[in-house]
Amino acid sequence: MAQSDTRDEIRVFHLPFSFMLPQRVAAEWGYFEAEGLTVDLFERDRRQVDWKYVPADWTLTGDDDVDLYPVCKWESLRRTWSLDDGTIVAHGAFADLPYTLYTRPETDIESPTDLAGVPVGVNRRTGQEYTAVKALEEHLEPEEIELAHHGMPTDRLQALRDGEVDAVTLLDPHSTLAEHLGFQRLLEFENHIGVVAGDSLAEDDLDAFMRAYERAVDAINDDPQSFRDEYLAMLESDAEVAPDLFADVDLEAIRESVRVPEYEVPEFAEPSELDGELEWMKDRELIDSEAEIGTIVAPSKQ
Repeated sequence: MAQSDTRDEIRVFHLPFSFMLPQRVAAEWGYFEAEGLTVDLFERDRRQVDWKYVPADWTLTGDDDVDLYPVCKWESLRRTWSLDDGTIVAHGAFADLPYTLYTRPETDIESPTDLAGVPVGVNRRTGQEYTAVKALEEHLEPEEIELAHHGMPTDRLQALRDGEVDAVTLLDPHSTLAEHLGFQRLLEFENHIGVVAGDSLAEDDLDAFMRAYERAVDAINDDPQSFRDEYLAMLESDAEVAPDLFADVDLEAIRESVRVPEYEVPEFAEPSELDGELEWMKDRELIDSEAEIGTIVAPSKQ
């Protein structure tokens, strides 16, 4: 990151998922502006995403001129080292919003140990597969774990419904949709995110961004019901993308049953805090064995 020379506009990649609601609120409610920041939330057209929302084959900080982007913590390690796509500046759980693994009730899968050799539907090359592997390793031997790419949340739900796969991972509010579709909850595991910055982002701008983000978190946590519409925005847009998936459910009933989670503010990253995750990836040959945490994580702010 740059030490000074703040930019007129900060380009921030926005994930239209439930755990990133505070970023949207900070933009729409003027919290970034109150900190003197002009923030451009850069989004991809959901209808044009046929593999993963976070691009796997080009860089955000270089090719898309993004100053700041959130992504799965393990994917942030891979991207910053393998793609030279910025450095990690913060990380955290972001919300009490776990991944949930679902199966069809007619399968013979009754516990996580029954998933040995059973493909689990994930969105590959998002980092999501890393969180799934870590969770499944508590119940299975590494060689028993099998993952299969089935795309975005609606794609995974359709694959589960159509019998293309017997288990998938989801986040809320798609977890709530899965339950209204009659699928069986089998396992929950935490969702961890890394925040990555480009070299041109000034430290003062990062500090201001985090203050605005914290203000948004406080606003949502103080009155979650007021943010229900924003929280459900992706689910409702997906009803237009995959209308057949919603044909047999009551969308209003889903809206009423969804709980807006409690959000957290990401913490500035220390190299030592992520070194264990990097070693875990090296042990499983998920990243170059020469990867160095000092190159991946930005110098400490303390």
